[in-house]
This record gives sequence, structure tokens and C-alpha cells, in this order.
Amino acid sequence: MDLVSINSIPTALVAGLITSLHCLGMCGPLACAVVPLRGDRADAQIVSSIYHLSRLAAYATLGALFGALGRLPMDWLGSGVVQYVPWLLVVFFVAVAFRWDRYLPRVPGLGNIYVRVHGWGRSRSPVAAAAALGLATPLLPCGPLYFVMALAMLAGSALRGVEFMLAFGLGTMPLLWLLQTNFQWIRSKLPASWLRRLQMGMALAAAVVIAWRLRGTLGWSGPGFDHFVCH
Repeated sequence: MDLVSINSIPTALVAGLITSLHCLGMCGPLACAVVPLRGDRADAQIVSSIYHLSRLAAYATLGALFGALGRLPMDWLGSGVVQYVPWLLVVFFVAVAFRWDRYLPRVPGLGNIYVRVHGWGRSRSPVAAAAALGLATPLLPCGPLYFVMALAMLAGSALRGVEFMLAFGLGTMPLLWLLQTNFQWIRSKLPASWLRRLQMGMALAAAVVIAWRLRGTLGWSGPGFDHFVCH
């Protein structure tokens, strides 16, 4: 696994899917807050779509920004160090599994801006509020998102950075959309502890698979998965 693999679209989708279990607890209530209640004039599906499209637009903008920075830091480090960079993805999934993101420092001021945007949206139409909150989602203190944005720097170009962040955003969408449309049912049927265990299992499984693929960078090739299948 090289730098091309670490910031590939499939990798970003998997990262988004696993992170979405974290999002259910952190961003889920906020995402549900923009959905109109039954009886409101606004259409819930339209409002949800606007929210997610705006969120993806925000992620794409960040991807272009960080991707445009390119691989200059990697060039400074040299090839001897760059070969170990993909291990950052292993660190990412382990950190998500054990919630180490809670100990990351928060960017000061971003949370306050989001709160102001949320307050502004209360006096606006549901569509305008959903668009504003979707665009402001990256302002939330989210360790996994910060880490993924750092990985987008390895994309090498603004376009590839956009692709990487869009794939990550798409990976987070299915569960969030399901939560928005079935919030009460999910809260009653799927306790937070169950979601945490599922997230931990998926994240650790991804970390083990990626670490196995990277074993060659540590000087040990070892048998491949086909060895165990054939023997």
C-alpha cells in the first residue's frame, strides 16, 4: 500500500462509513434538528437532501484546499520516511476505535461560529437553515474529520483532494440519512453502546487488514492471505 492507496476513493469511503457511526452520536442530533416535523410545509426529503449536498460541498472545498498543498511536506521528508506514511491510516482507524479523538486539541473559535450559524437558521426557512448547517459542518470539533483532512494533503492535487473528501462524505451519508428519517426508532432500538461496539469492531478490522498489507514496510513480507486459503 503506497500514498496512492492511502488517499484512494475506496479508502475514503470505508473511513467515512466507519466514522459515520461516530457521527450518529456527535452530529446525528444536529442533522435531525434541520428535518421538518410532520405537518410542516417543508418537505423533509428535500431539506435532508439540501443538508447533505451542502455538507458535501463544504467537504469538497476543504479537499481542494488541502489537496492543493500537494506532497511538498513528503518531499521534504524523503522516500525513506514516506514509505511509512500509510501507517497513518492504521493509526486513524485505531484512534476511531478507542475514541482517542476526544483528546485532540480543538481549533478555538470554530464551535462558536457553528453555534451562531445554528442560531441564525432558527429564524430562516428549513431549506436555508439546512444549507447553512451543512456548509458549517466542518466547523464542529471532530477529530476524525481533522485527520481525514490531513490525509487529503497527500492527494497531490486539488482535484484528487476533492475526490477524496467527497468519497469520505458519501461514506458518512447512509447512516446519517437513515437517522434523519427514523430518528425515534433508531434511538429506541439501537442503544449508543451497541453503536460504539460496532464502530470499534469495524475500525479495528480495517486497521488489521491495512497493517497486514503494510507489513512489507517493516521488513517482513510474511505469507499472504492466499497462503492460508490454499493450505
